[in-house]
Amino acid sequence: MAIQIKRIYEEPSRGDGFRVLIDRLWPRAMSKERAALDRWDKGVAPSTELRKQFNHQPELMSGFRKAYLAELKANAGAIDELLEAKKKSRKKTLTLLYAAKNPECNHALVLKEAIERRAE
Repeated sequence: MAIQIKRIYEEPSRGDGFRVLIDRLWPRAMSKERAALDRWDKGVAPSTELRKQFNHQPELMSGFRKAYLAELKANAGAIDELLEAKKKSRKKTLTLLYAAKNPECNHALVLKEAIERRAE
């Protein structure tokens, strides 16, 4: 299964496949039509507490990664539900959509890693 990561503000493309918003909060200035989502999955997003602690600060990424992976492990059913929904869609690619500005420091990178491990 191919998994890609995109900012929700990028234009949807044919190659996106199954588009999933993985943020707990709806992105600012984004309409539902423009988002072109197949699913909004708050269950795989970091907890509000963890999100606020991290606040997309690169120097906190390592600690955030460990804490978020622990949250995902404790809630393994959330990833299973996401993978099942993707499977039912019969689309080849899973696109994880996030709103954070920094493409190198965000929870989508960690979630992608967790999903890849789970799908093995």
